[in-house]
Amino acid sequence: MFELVVLMNTALWVIAALLALIFLAAGAMKLRQPKDELAANPNRFWAEEFSPATIKLLGALEVLAAIEFIVPAMLDIVLVAVPLTAVGLALLMIGAAITHTRRKRTNPSW
Repeated sequence: MFELVVLMNTALWVIAALLALIFLAAGAMKLRQPKDELAANPNRFWAEEFSPATIKLLGALEVLAAIEFIVPAMLDIVLVAVPLTAVGLALLMIGAAITHTRRKRTNPSW
């Protein structure tokens, strides 16, 4: 039984770390690149619809969420923040899905 708990805990940490890395990279890209560069990429067509400030806000939220996924659990503080962060990111991804659906655009490489 103890081995199963350790295995599940390890799996959760690996998944959280991967999600944190993905959102950290995506958020850093939005913070680093200007809107024109983002919109020029055909895979980031959504950027045309948002102001530069909104894009930077989305990037900052993704970077903060990446930090929030790891730090509280690692330091064993404010553990309620991790599931709240997960809910916030789920809402952010629902918004992204709505944006993609509304623009009726899919990734042609799929």
